This record gives sequence, structure tokens and C-alpha cells, in this order.
Amino acid sequence: MTDLPAELTIGQLSERSGVPTSALRFYEREGLIHSRRTSGNQRRYHRTTLRRVAFIRASQSVGIPLALIGEVLGFLPADTPPTKEFWLRAAECWSEAINDRIARLERMRDRFTACIGCGCLSFTECALVNPNDQLAGRGPGAHLLR
Repeated sequence: MTDLPAELTIGQLSERSGVPTSALRFYEREGLIHSRRTSGNQRRYHRTTLRRVAFIRASQSVGIPLALIGEVLGFLPADTPPTKEFWLRAAECWSEAINDRIARLERMRDRFTACIGCGCLSFTECALVNPNDQLAGRGPGAHLLR
């Protein structure tokens, strides 16, 4: 087995992480990952950046916004990969937000099913979801989906 290089080019990081180079540049602009520049102005990423990118992608997959991901990654020193303990703490912090998202999606599913069930397909006149157009009094917006 050969030794892994201490630094990766953006192409190598992209290939190994499965993340397009454009997304890696965006992550860097947002401060989620860091690189150093060579004398030829090429990016070089510490190989621990692979774990950071994995953390970012896993967090995004459950709906965590990049701003929150960045806040959490801000607690890690540069070139330090997220540890198991770090992942567990982040998951604990985000469990309430994830549960809220699940509850919101379930409400949306249930409202959608109820609307299709009545057959009228009109939120203005629907006797089940919006009797007497009561929701109009709350102003514009999708009040039932919140």
C-alpha cells in the first residue's frame, strides 16, 4: 500500500469525495473548508478535508442548512477532521431541528392527503381544510403547511 499524500489537489479531493469542484470552491468561499495556495496559486487541501466534506454532505442530506453546518465546523481547528464525538454532538444539537422538519413534512403529507380526499381541490371553498375561507383572515401564505 502506498502512503497517502498529506495534501490533495482540488481534482483529487473532488474525485475522492464525489463532490464537484464547483461545490468545493463554494464550500471554501463559505469558510466550510480551507486550502493553502501554491506558488502557482493552485489549491492544496489537507487530506483531513475529506472528512469535513463527508460531514458537510451528511449534514446537508438531512436538511441542515450550510450556515448551521459552518457554525458547527467553526469549533474545529483548521485541518482537523470531525471525530466520532464531534459527529455525535452535532447530531444531538440538530436532532430538534430534524424532528421539527419531520413533523412539518408529516403535516404537509396529511394536509395534502385530506385535500385530495375531499375531491374539491379548492382551498378557497374546501369545507374540510378551510371552511368558510377562514385562512384568508390570516393573510397571504401557506398557513397550514407551517
